[in-house]
Amino acid sequence: MRLADRSAPANWAPTSALGRAVLLTGLLLVAAVLLGRVDLIVLAAPFALGTAYALRNRPTELPRVWVSVDEGHLVEGGELVGRVSVGNPDATPYDVAVLRTRVSPWLRIEQATLAGGAVSGRSGDRRSVTDRPFVTSVDPDTAVDLELTGTALRWGRHPFGPAGARVAAAQGLLVSRAVIAEPVVNRVYPKTEPFEAVNAMPRAAGLVGAHHSRRAGEGGELAGVRVFAPGDRLRRIDWRVSLRARQLHVAATLSDRDAEVVVLLDVLAEAGRSGGIAGAATVLDTTVRAAAAIAEHYLHRGDRVALLEYGPNARRLRPATGRRQYLTVLEWLLDVKAQHSPHEPYDQVFGSQLLSADALVVVLTPLLEERSAQMLARLARSGRFVVAVDTLPADLSPPKDRGWAEVAYRLWRLDRDTMIAQLREHGVPVVPWAGAGSLDQVLRDVARLATAPRVGGR
Repeated sequence: MRLADRSAPANWAPTSALGRAVLLTGLLLVAAVLLGRVDLIVLAAPFALGTAYALRNRPTELPRVWVSVDEGHLVEGGELVGRVSVGNPDATPYDVAVLRTRVSPWLRIEQATLAGGAVSGRSGDRRSVTDRPFVTSVDPDTAVDLELTGTALRWGRHPFGPAGARVAAAQGLLVSRAVIAEPVVNRVYPKTEPFEAVNAMPRAAGLVGAHHSRRAGEGGELAGVRVFAPGDRLRRIDWRVSLRARQLHVAATLSDRDAEVVVLLDVLAEAGRSGGIAGAATVLDTTVRAAAAIAEHYLHRGDRVALLEYGPNARRLRPATGRRQYLTVLEWLLDVKAQHSPHEPYDQVFGSQLLSADALVVVLTPLLEERSAQMLARLARSGRFVVAVDTLPADLSPPKDRGWAEVAYRLWRLDRDTMIAQLREHGVPVVPWAGAGSLDQVLRDVARLATAPRVGGR
């Protein structure tokens, strides 16, 4: 919550009503003197006395304006609650207070409640509820709240405000200057799509974790029964098999290991027009929501997750585990934005970043530039386990208002399909993001390749 700037001195100006009252009183008195008519003085008396009575207690303090939003974990499609408050620190009541505020277009305000009354947006009305002013009166040493409720349409940092207020006092004879409150930034986190990847990781990085490996060890998955050997624990003895075979046998298990997942976000290009959580998704929308879903899934399983940006800024988030890392991931994703760069950012992104050889690199890319395909090929040649997730919207339509635009779009689509086929030939699986189970088949194939014997030359 931010308080309006009050460093400027108080400034109250007379209204046109005060000017008319003074002018009319003066004209009547002048006419009474010039014409010698007492009745004109009687007519001027009520105006003079009324003006003097209204100005007997003139305000000295400017109104105070606050803008605040409910603190909480606001997700796309969630309910937003914000408030604009106007306070009266003076001993004189404010006869009329006019409030106006601005809100980000991604925060759709559906209802406004002021001083016990509700003002709702009408269905089919394209204007926001905040496009109109709100009028109320404020008693001395009190404040009136304008509560705005609505829906958060898209992830990001969206301003709520600024808000301004002007008040009239002394029976409408004085009006204050406009008092502006600075906006507050409302954080809207991306909605995580349902994502499940139940297959084994290609190669885990640790010795303890939630993923079943193909290596024997202390774990929860049964691998078979074998003859007791020195070093086996007594609690592993299978007495039923041992009594039947008249020789000690133990239950063999597979070790559980954790994994390091690096989510790489390609932010070199953007395509499509965002319609919010209920509309069409752009490349950036799909990228951010998929990254949040993947991070949530693997962090929930106890794995380490790191984030990287493939772009000119080369932002990165170090690998970590737990709920704190998940909240950090969500905060990190709020600052993702598409940035074109004429230079190749590969060395800038991976120059000082030592990726683990056992890490699974999930690249979220629309494959709109050849540099993105070259980056995927270089990662695959370095021996890393790379999975490319296509984030280009499937319903992306070509512009139809230009002559050869549709033909050029079809040719570009063919060239892009050829590039994807070449990446698959080089061992980089490319799959479109489809929510639940998007990476299951790919992780199964990568795990099979990781455990296959490698032929080495002499």
